[in-house]
Amino acid sequence: MSDKRNFFPKTPDYLPLTYFLVEISCFFAIFGQLIKSAIMNMTFWKTFWASLLASVVSGIIVLIIFFTILSSMIAGFDKLFESRTLSVEENTILHMELDGLIGDYSYAGFDPNLFQMTKQFGLNEILEGIDLAAKDDRVKGIFLNCDNVSAGMATIKEIRDALIVFQENGKFVVSYHENYSKSAYYLSSAADELYVYPSGMLDFLGLGSEIVFIKGALEKLDVEMQIIRGSNNKFKSAVEPLIYEQMSEANRIQTQKYIDVLWGVMTSEIGASRNMKISRLNQIADSAFIRKSGDAVQYRMADASLYYDEVLDTLAKRSGVNSAEDVNLLSFQKYALKKTKEERILAKLDKKNIAVIFAEGEIVDGMGGQNQIGGTSLSAQIRDARIDTNITAVVLRVNSPGGSALASDVIWREVMKTKEAGKPFIVSMGDVAASGGYYIACEGDRIFAQKNTITGSIGVFGIIPYTGDMLKNKLGVTFDRVQTNDHAILSLNKRLTEEELKLIQSGVDDIYDDFISKVGAGRNMKKSEVDSIGQGRVWAGKDAMEIGLIDEFGGLQDAINYAAEKANIAQEDISIKYYPEVKNPELFELLENLEDQGESAAAQSQLEMQLTDMYDYLKTIGTTSQIQARLPYLFWID
Repeated sequence: MSDKRNFFPKTPDYLPLTYFLVEISCFFAIFGQLIKSAIMNMTFWKTFWASLLASVVSGIIVLIIFFTILSSMIAGFDKLFESRTLSVEENTILHMELDGLIGDYSYAGFDPNLFQMTKQFGLNEILEGIDLAAKDDRVKGIFLNCDNVSAGMATIKEIRDALIVFQENGKFVVSYHENYSKSAYYLSSAADELYVYPSGMLDFLGLGSEIVFIKGALEKLDVEMQIIRGSNNKFKSAVEPLIYEQMSEANRIQTQKYIDVLWGVMTSEIGASRNMKISRLNQIADSAFIRKSGDAVQYRMADASLYYDEVLDTLAKRSGVNSAEDVNLLSFQKYALKKTKEERILAKLDKKNIAVIFAEGEIVDGMGGQNQIGGTSLSAQIRDARIDTNITAVVLRVNSPGGSALASDVIWREVMKTKEAGKPFIVSMGDVAASGGYYIACEGDRIFAQKNTITGSIGVFGIIPYTGDMLKNKLGVTFDRVQTNDHAILSLNKRLTEEELKLIQSGVDDIYDDFISKVGAGRNMKKSEVDSIGQGRVWAGKDAMEIGLIDEFGGLQDAINYAAEKANIAQEDISIKYYPEVKNPELFELLENLEDQGESAAAQSQLEMQLTDMYDYLKTIGTTSQIQARLPYLFWID
């Protein structure tokens, strides 16, 4: 019942191109030999005219062969694109499986760090796909089928809100899986009907955040971390795992505060969808009432426990077909990517009037790579939108824990130049827009975020490891040096002197002062006010609204609509230019097909993705080349 059509045509019609190249090679080889023979025999002209005649005849033959091959190739490509054409039949149900990585935009490609093919399904394509399906008369509903969602709470909320609008258009959403994680249940609770496997599980025990402290391990390795953070940045706890064995009181306070907000948003929306009081949901979580699927039904967290074939019977009734065998399931991923691509192709002739720029990942100096925000590359994208006379407004979608303070400032400058050019500059915050992520957002004319967005963390720190003892004691490696001046060598194998620590501390404090000054200017606040809510403190969107860090609750589409309004663009005239555009949608589909066949090397478990994130984080956090403005630590809500 799933869409299992082959991605490539079975007949490799492009292979005759090889023979064409061989023919060309042979032609020039023979012609060269004839010239050589003519010269050697001193009968050049006689041989030349004979050779020329042979060449003309050969050329005509080659051209005939070429056009024959070309027509064959065109026929092959016709088959290829025919196989790619998406057929949406009547009474279609979109099968939404969101078990893979979800980011702000879709891409597929080779990751040199992991040495494997990777892909990411974009929130942008998900939201557009749901919107297009809501208007598509052939689509009757969505079958939500995911046991986990690899996305942050704000992303899940945007998808959830879109599904509710989808239902308001007269369509249905049915959810089913063997096991539900908390994130999957939060999303699935918006469904008209929610089913769980008879011997399955539903995780509803509350939220928690666990931090790994490696101070003891560093001591065993004789590694000393020299920490420099803003003088009053007590909440800037990115460095705590390196120097403490447990959370500081300040860190405990801020973490408890925002995690309570995230849980409050989740229980509030689940309660509204399931018609249950928040107090009752908390009682269920505190008492661990749900231990098996039957408990979920008993406590009204699920509508019934059913087997997959029984769910198909339900879908048959909802879609108006005779039996489960007639249920027409179509991959939502394929539908969303195909339909959004078709819409964008149709819109290519339109002059783009709004730029939507995705800033997703860690902020780094230079161009950056996949899942990174390069100071140079993002600045170039903002600059391109600024000088494009057709673009009348810019929306910056920020989903970043921060990173390089220098790169953040480079990006900030381009934001300022765009505003000076008179173009409305609107910010949409995703799961995280903190530290450097807030730095690049603070000058937005209006900032949108979800109640469960993580933001703030206005603070700065630097880390310089001392590894001299480790190399000497563990490997017997020592270092010596000569220098013309006292501070010519700042080495990882030499402890910083008191004077050097003071110099670096002064630099960090200057950057923090500059940071809060720019936030104050962007948010129309006194510098002292910014400092009082800064000091590295992390805030949830709900609290960020109260202290003036954001302006309005809403998602990406809300930000786009506001930008259109400020630029005097009617809703029906909105034409978006995306930075970057969807990369390799065909490769994304190919990887999807391989996963259907169980052959994908790109699939990663939640644990594998967390370990990869931790590895990437550790590779960058100890750099001596930059002062950092980043979220206090990596965290995964569980």
